[in-house]
Amino acid sequence: TDYGSSLTVSLPAALQPHQPFQIIVRYTTADGPAIWWLDPELTYGNAKPFVFTQGHSVCNRSFFPCFDTPAVKCTYSATVKAPAGIQVLMSATQSSYLEEEGVYQFYMEYPVPAYLVALVAGDLIHADIGPRSRVWAEPCLLPTAISKLSGIVERWLTAAESLYGPYIWGRYDIVFLPPSFPIVAMENPCLTFIISSILESDEFLIIDVIHEVAHSWFGNAVTNATWEEMWLSEGLATYAQRRITTETYGAAFTCLETAFRLDALHRQMKLLGEDNPVSKLQVKLEPGVNPSNLMNLFTYEKGYCFVYYLSQLCGDPRHFDSFLRAYIEKYKFTSVVAQDLLDSFLNFFPELKEQCVESKAGLEFERWLNATGPPLAEPDLSQGSSLTRPVETLFKLWTTEPLDSVAAASSVDLTKWRTFQTVLFLDRLLDGSPLPHEVIKKLSECYSSQLDSMNAEIRIRWLQIVVRNDYYPDLYKVRRFLENQMSRMYTIPLYEDLCTGTLKSFALEIFYQTQNQLHPNLRKTIQQILSQGLNPLPAIDTTAVTTDTPAMVLEDKVSEATNGAISLRDVNVSA
Repeated sequence: TDYGSSLTVSLPAALQPHQPFQIIVRYTTADGPAIWWLDPELTYGNAKPFVFTQGHSVCNRSFFPCFDTPAVKCTYSATVKAPAGIQVLMSATQSSYLEEEGVYQFYMEYPVPAYLVALVAGDLIHADIGPRSRVWAEPCLLPTAISKLSGIVERWLTAAESLYGPYIWGRYDIVFLPPSFPIVAMENPCLTFIISSILESDEFLIIDVIHEVAHSWFGNAVTNATWEEMWLSEGLATYAQRRITTETYGAAFTCLETAFRLDALHRQMKLLGEDNPVSKLQVKLEPGVNPSNLMNLFTYEKGYCFVYYLSQLCGDPRHFDSFLRAYIEKYKFTSVVAQDLLDSFLNFFPELKEQCVESKAGLEFERWLNATGPPLAEPDLSQGSSLTRPVETLFKLWTTEPLDSVAAASSVDLTKWRTFQTVLFLDRLLDGSPLPHEVIKKLSECYSSQLDSMNAEIRIRWLQIVVRNDYYPDLYKVRRFLENQMSRMYTIPLYEDLCTGTLKSFALEIFYQTQNQLHPNLRKTIQQILSQGLNPLPAIDTTAVTTDTPAMVLEDKVSEATNGAISLRDVNVSA
């Protein structure tokens, strides 16, 4: 199963308490939830196979034997043998390479939880982008990565250090992964993993990398001891991310990004219902439930709102910064529970403890942690009004009946807007869909050509509006988008919308044409979406499928490794 089985080791009776001992486990591993093998056609360069691991939350037990809990931290070393021409990287502070043997040696000198042990291997080259940072990417992507990040990562690290103390991990490198990477980014220490698809969306790239930078303090140095309190890492990292963006890009930009995320939080609340237990900060983890299934916007944004509320109790965010520096210094390289954070907070601010702020009616700390529903308080975002007000004005022009303000609305040039302004506007239109046909027709006339030239974060939202409103004149753009996307984050939302409405046959047709360029895991997920409500169909050999095949593939045939010169399934890893 995904969760594996426990390994119990009986220790010798003669072993004395606290006496050091060594255990050697000899094991093999192939496919598993943590290990993603890619054939060359699933990479950007189509030249060499690729492999990466993704350990969060409880997947690394399929990678190596470990205490797979965030409560346990340890150092690690690893020896990796790989074919010539394959670059291997790990989340480690030290590394070396013996070229004649094709052997890499890695060592992480600081204790980390098992989920932060990560490996990537493939056709990767690097370039330095700062005094302690470099980017790794496939050769065809490296120039873009350099142009987007050169010089600014050091700016973010310096800002973070001024807020929360020294960066303790040595290097901060970034590796861009193929579109099969199942999430946007992962804060593996020393080596952030990030999906290459995000490179075209500058503002999302900024926010996502800064968030992973923030995890260097909150999540990696100090970790939530249980998966039931993931907000301790994600809520604090989100707060720190926004403090860093405020220092480097100003309060207005930070408030705009926050407004966009809180809009999404309330959208998720409407879908789930205010009484849903997953909206608690302290979620009860039932046996057999994958902790990753508990991660949602509440983990990030409700957690952020609680941390922001604590900062407001101090009166000055700089005072709260001082507390967080002390918190990191006290608990670094350990795992904590919520009470550790809150006790430290009250001890650092004795005047607040005397005022019994933890028991303030309606805002009790215990209620923040255990009540379902939206945050008990949200931040003041008025400093972002110069950026959010135009969005609100344009949205009202398009949604107020009668529709007699098209001239004013059409004069707005979205190409002059920030990405977060445009996605906030489109998300609100999505919330109101289906829209009157006349509105969607005029929207397309005004903005469709502008949106065509924008990044994927913007385009996917416009295409979701097209699908939810059955606007057939722009459906060819949905096809074109899906024909060029291999990423989960840019395919799943569109397939879900296509299959919810009347366009399932259109979705089936696109899937037939594109399935061979999708990772088997993503292909399987889309098949599940497409098969909902259909009668079971016989399995079809995917090797025989052409674009003219009229039936749907309901059983996934996972292709074996290609018989090329390099097979990464032969890589040997011992950790």
